[in-house]
Amino acid sequence: MTQTSKNIAIIGSGLVGSLLAIYLRKLGHTITVFDRRPDIRTIEFSGRSINLAMSNRGWKSLRKVGLEERIKEIAIPLDKRAMHVNEKPVYFQKYGKEGEAIWSISRGILNKKMIDFAEEAGAKFRFNEKVWDVSLPDAKIFTGESEKSEWKEYQFDIIFGCDGAFSRVRHKMQRRSRFDYSQDFLDVGYKELTIPANPDGTHKLNKNSFHIWPRGRFMLIAMPNIDGSFTCTLFLPFEGEVSFEKITNKAEATGFFKTYFPNVRKEIENLTSDFFKNPTSAMVTMKCYPWTYWNKVALVGDSAHAIVPFYGQGMNAGFEDIFMLNQLMETHGDDWDTIFKLYQEQRKPNADAIAELSYRNFVEMSSKTADPKFLLQKKIEKRFAQRHPDKWIPVYSRVTFSERPYAEALAIGDRQEEIMQQIMQMPNIEEQWDSEAVEKKLLGLLNNIEGH
Repeated sequence: MTQTSKNIAIIGSGLVGSLLAIYLRKLGHTITVFDRRPDIRTIEFSGRSINLAMSNRGWKSLRKVGLEERIKEIAIPLDKRAMHVNEKPVYFQKYGKEGEAIWSISRGILNKKMIDFAEEAGAKFRFNEKVWDVSLPDAKIFTGESEKSEWKEYQFDIIFGCDGAFSRVRHKMQRRSRFDYSQDFLDVGYKELTIPANPDGTHKLNKNSFHIWPRGRFMLIAMPNIDGSFTCTLFLPFEGEVSFEKITNKAEATGFFKTYFPNVRKEIENLTSDFFKNPTSAMVTMKCYPWTYWNKVALVGDSAHAIVPFYGQGMNAGFEDIFMLNQLMETHGDDWDTIFKLYQEQRKPNADAIAELSYRNFVEMSSKTADPKFLLQKKIEKRFAQRHPDKWIPVYSRVTFSERPYAEALAIGDRQEEIMQQIMQMPNIEEQWDSEAVEKKLLGLLNNIEGH
């Protein structure tokens, strides 16, 4: 079904705003993208980012508009985790089946490309233009230099808020009655650090791995870039015994890295200078509802459902929002009331599910990945999944390498965890983990659940 061309504003030129602009241009709409920041293609972009992990949902959304192959040129496939546990050699954990990988992409490089593609598609960008107010009933926006300056007024048919966790558009929607809203900050912050390339431009660590140094309450991760460097992220409590507040000078930072991350000792000079150069950022889970106002305004991506970054699904979930919206637009044509109603009803349960999964994955990555019992459980699951692929798909694979709903992955994952807890109670599980008895018990427990 085709749509009548509308004059549409998108607030926010990030990844979700840029991709939405491309989709809407392909449907024939006139698009203006507003952003309070300068054009990131003209400035140095660093210091506040975690590399992105593009997975199946993201690629599917890019494929639909013919961008998958062009984006793969700036991405590196990672088919495994590399675990750096002190006093042990590095060991690797495969993510999924042969050929399954997440893809590491620099946020800055991807965002610049997406703006280029949106401009190629015919979207107009207005940078350095901050939206101060939105009139929801008539889709007007007001921009200006400051809150006190004279504002410009723009009239649109529809407004999409793609302006992130602290969205101006959502802020306006929050003032309406019966708008549900919650935000929940982790007591852990993050800081971006860098491991530069070798002098010959090669990577210092295995380039097809997602590197993790799990240390219980905190951890370091590293993801490769196409220039041979790694973008590292240090996740550390804001306060407490080992925390950001306890590292106030270079000597303390050097001591911290030497104590907890001895195998990156050669990089300490870079890590400590980045530590004081780059900001410490907070992480928030933000939930709200409704996501739309009549047929005039809709929230997409982080402005509707910001999540913590521990499943690498923030961008993927935002891109999936757009894919689903597009399906609804193709089905319902000019019936924007139905499009917006179904969009929020279908996406909200999945957004809540990936928020929960992302929080749990932080606990798993920072403390459980170094726990022998947990590793054994994963080994049993993996063996069973290989032998019975029709009966058992691990929750990580359901989230990352499939396009089934997040809510389904959460529900099935909870059932699988119940089963595995019973398996791990079996006597001598360490010795007989790959035995027929364990496999039989697993099949029995699965059949019990399916029989109910």
